[in-house]
Amino acid sequence: MQTANKIALVTGGSRGLGKDMAISIAKKGIDVIVTYRGNQSMAEEVVKEIESIGGKATALHLDMADFKSLDAFVAQLTLTLQSKWNTTSFDFLINNAGMGKTVPFEKVTEEIFDEFLNVHFKSVYFLTQKCLPYINSGGRVINISSGTTRFSNPGYSVYASMKGAVEIFTKYLTKELGAKGIGANIVAPGAVETDFNNGFIRNNPQVKSMISSLSPFGRVAKADDIGSVVAFLCTDDAKWINGQRIEVSGGINS
Repeated sequence: MQTANKIALVTGGSRGLGKDMAISIAKKGIDVIVTYRGNQSMAEEVVKEIESIGGKATALHLDMADFKSLDAFVAQLTLTLQSKWNTTSFDFLINNAGMGKTVPFEKVTEEIFDEFLNVHFKSVYFLTQKCLPYINSGGRVINISSGTTRFSNPGYSVYASMKGAVEIFTKYLTKELGAKGIGANIVAPGAVETDFNNGFIRNNPQVKSMISSLSPFGRVAKADDIGSVVAFLCTDDAKWINGQRIEVSGGINS
C-alpha cells in the first residue's frame, strides 16, 4: 500500500546541511525521515519544524561509523514506514551524514582513515544496498560529496578521497539501478558556514575571509544554498537529471 506523499530519508538530518535539506524537502510536500548520531533532541526539533509547516516526519538513530549497526537500522526503518506511513517503501535516499576533521596527510592515522572510510564511503555503499529493496521506482539516490574532489585543500586528503569514491559509486548506481526506474546524482557543496568540522569555517574569521575571496559572490555558502538544490532533485522537475555531479559551490575556484 502506498502512502499519499512521497518519503525521503535524510541521513545526518539533525543539524547543518542535513537539517536544511530535510526542511527544504518538506517544503516540496515530501515527508521526511531524518537520522541523528548523537543528538536526539536536535533531530526532534527538526521533526517539529517540519510538522509546523504541515509536513510529516520522524527521527531515527543511525551511527554511520558503526558499520555493524546498519542491518538493525534498516529493520527499524521498515517498521517505522509501516507504523507511521502504512507502507513498506520510500522514494528518496539522501546520503548526507558525515563528519569532518582537518588532518595533514603526514598525521593521518589508520584509526582516522578507518573512521572516514566507514562514515563517508563503506556505510554509504552498503546502506544504499540494504535500502534498495525499499526504494520505489521513480525514486532517487542523492549522495553528498564535496567541492574538494575538484579542488584541493591541505588537510582534507582522507575526506576528499572518500568523497571521490562516492562519486564513482554514484556513476555505477546510475547504470545499475536505471532498469528499476531509480536514478542517482551527486551534490557537491563547496565551503559552507555550519557547525561541520567543529565549525571550522564559521568560527575562524580569517579562514572565512580567505574562502570568501575565492568566490565570485564574495562569501561562503549558507546551508539553504545547498538544501534547496537537494530538494529540487527530489521533484518531478528534475526527473531527467541522472548520473550528474552537481557542484553547488558558488563558482569557487572556477
